[in-house]
Amino acid sequence: MAELVYTPVITAAKTVFRVMDYRFRIEGTHNVPRSGGAVLVSNHISYLDFIFAGYGALLSAGRLTRFMAKKPVFDHPVSGPLMRGMRHIPVDRAAGADSYAQAVGMLRAGEVVGVFAEATISRSFTVKEIKNGSVRMAQEAGVPLIPMALWGTQRLWTKGRPKQLGQRHVPITIVVGEPMDLTPDDDVAAVTLDLRERMTSLVERAQSDYPDRTAGAWWLPTHLGGSAPTPEEAAAMDAEEAASRRKGD
Repeated sequence: MAELVYTPVITAAKTVFRVMDYRFRIEGTHNVPRSGGAVLVSNHISYLDFIFAGYGALLSAGRLTRFMAKKPVFDHPVSGPLMRGMRHIPVDRAAGADSYAQAVGMLRAGEVVGVFAEATISRSFTVKEIKNGSVRMAQEAGVPLIPMALWGTQRLWTKGRPKQLGQRHVPITIVVGEPMDLTPDDDVAAVTLDLRERMTSLVERAQSDYPDRTAGAWWLPTHLGGSAPTPEEAAAMDAEEAASRRKGD
């Protein structure tokens, strides 16, 4: 199928990368299979993560990633047509089984499906507890799980902070981990725990070589000397936001 929307979007993104002169450090892209289905699972620290995670899959393997994203993104008059045109997968909280089935179908058809298993952006910039959906999809479709870490993207646009899209020369790190091959007998809970540990290790690797470690920086987690919320503070903020959303429903 011709990629009438995805291809020009990629071209536009690469143009922005050049103009803004992002300082990329990218590792492990050879771990993305050149053919066949795979579930790409990244940490989530920015509203722009799908762009950079997709870029990581594209670089070495030339793969286009179909991301699972919340339905409101598809309902937006600007982002909606783009998301549908790139064949991303809408996730409706009221009909989660439908999006899951669509993702499994795409995996069996040989697509790469991207998942942010934390479900929401991590305000603490550490890896939160993750959902097991990505593991179940990979197991059911018989495809590998590919853990990934992003770092630096939170400096551009993240939850609770104003957009800073005009910044130039921002260092951005993309690290792709080794594939995890599953069997039908693997315990989903154990694999989910292993996946989170691998993602955390990749994030720590990305952080360790990051060229900017400004003490007290808002985008740096507390355990690295930053002023981001602690995981506990972030969890309380998420709970308050969820309660407010339910009240609004």
